[in-house]
Amino acid sequence: MMRTVQLVIADAVYAAALRDALSHSGPWHVEFVDRPNLERPGVLVLDEPAFERLALPLARPERVVLIIRQDPDLLAQAWDAGIVSVVSRVDTLPTVLLAIMAAALRAAQAHETVTSDISPSASIIPAQITPQSPISRPRRCRTP
Repeated sequence: MMRTVQLVIADAVYAAALRDALSHSGPWHVEFVDRPNLERPGVLVLDEPAFERLALPLARPERVVLIIRQDPDLLAQAWDAGIVSVVSRVDTLPTVLLAIMAAALRAAQAHETVTSDISPSASIIPAQITPQSPISRPRRCRTP
């Protein structure tokens, strides 16, 4: 399954390097955009100027990867916006790729219902766990 990544990064050289790294790491459809389309599914990778143009609060901040300088005020703004994937320009490309993959997983989990054969359902009655005889008895602690 092809996953979409919108790159909103002003530095064209860095954006191209990130696109190349993504194309070698999996089935990613990478789009270079000036403004992110928040209605489209997928991951949004934003730099500082793109983040400053966004209207807050974000509807789905779990899918955003923010690339900013390590400024306490910017980090606080990202935290307040609900963004958990924040990386620096000095981080390696593999680190940025991990952040993008994590954002894609969080976005998928947020909008999928996971069903399992071991998940409880209304038709299953839970078993009683209370034992018939005590397994352990209270013991006194001896002090010297």
